[in-house]
Amino acid sequence: MSTPLSPPGAERTDGSSVQIGALVPLTRPGWVEAGRHLLAGLELAVREANDAGGIVGRPLELVVRDTAADPQRAAAAVDELARLGVAALAGEYHSVAARAAAARADALGLPFLCSSAVLDALTEQPTEWVARLAPAQSHGWRIYASFLLGAGHRRIAIAADSSVYWASGARILRDYLAPRGGTVIELDMRALTPAAVRDELVDNRATALLLLVGYPEPAVSIVKSVRRDQRLAEIMMGAPAGQPEFAEWARLLGGDGAAIPFLRYLPERLSPLGARVETALRERLAEAPSFVAFEGYDTVAVLADVLRSGGADRARTAEAWARVAVEGTRGQIQLSRTPGISVWQWAWPPVQVVDRDPAEPDRLRILHAG
Repeated sequence: MSTPLSPPGAERTDGSSVQIGALVPLTRPGWVEAGRHLLAGLELAVREANDAGGIVGRPLELVVRDTAADPQRAAAAVDELARLGVAALAGEYHSVAARAAAARADALGLPFLCSSAVLDALTEQPTEWVARLAPAQSHGWRIYASFLLGAGHRRIAIAADSSVYWASGARILRDYLAPRGGTVIELDMRALTPAAVRDELVDNRATALLLLVGYPEPAVSIVKSVRRDQRLAEIMMGAPAGQPEFAEWARLLGGDGAAIPFLRYLPERLSPLGARVETALRERLAEAPSFVAFEGYDTVAVLADVLRSGGADRARTAEAWARVAVEGTRGQIQLSRTPGISVWQWAWPPVQVVDRDPAEPDRLRILHAG
């Protein structure tokens, strides 16, 4: 990178660009399609900010680093971007990588507006340096659990991988469902094959199976295995983490991937701003934009507004979280200190439970809104 280094927190006065460090999963094992959509949203908003005059006459610039969903790589990227003199950090989709990035950003005094990661405990201790646009996992997943109960499911199996994110999701579901008459049966995917999952579902008389597992594998293999077992013809599969959101899901599974409800963070109807951005994102991506692309756009919209009013000084940016009032693609964005959440939080973006229409797998149906 040819940009000259600046002391941490310094504001350039030589007419050079104002830089935002962008953390994005662009290679495996990161969710590459999510990373591509996130980056498209970030880049579109930067282009529009510069078309509108930039940051007090200075161009806004993204400095992109691939995290590959790896916590150590994410933390190293934060260190590098801090040395390069970026004014703030944006992005990240994976909670485990975002948590590592947030810890480093907090330690270095570097503002970080997280776009998509939902883990409640994004930092171990409350911090003024980190803010988030995605809803906390506890908020969205409780809405999903409410949907399950409303659909009549009381015996719910969870096929779970081992990670802090999946363990947190399982705990949220258990804590919500158990007092309301629901039973959660946990299936440890470290010990079970997709074929063995089918027998566990039959033996436990589960009516729903939730996929708290990696993508594309083992999620795709589990779906194919369950769909081919006539004993499980009536079972509902669900994916609260949103695996079916992206077009690759439909390409890999076809009709087998339909009717698997998942969470997304969009309103029922987009505002005029949201509709305009949707059109631009669709052109940029050559496919329908996911909610993750909108999260990316909104992240830069907020940071650009903060940088215009307070300059590129890092401390002033962090102090401005409390004053954010920005029209985003999915509603008016304001940040607050929310009980139980350690970072500045938009409480709350719109939350929907949707699935792919079995008659037309490329079309998404809204099943429930929270």
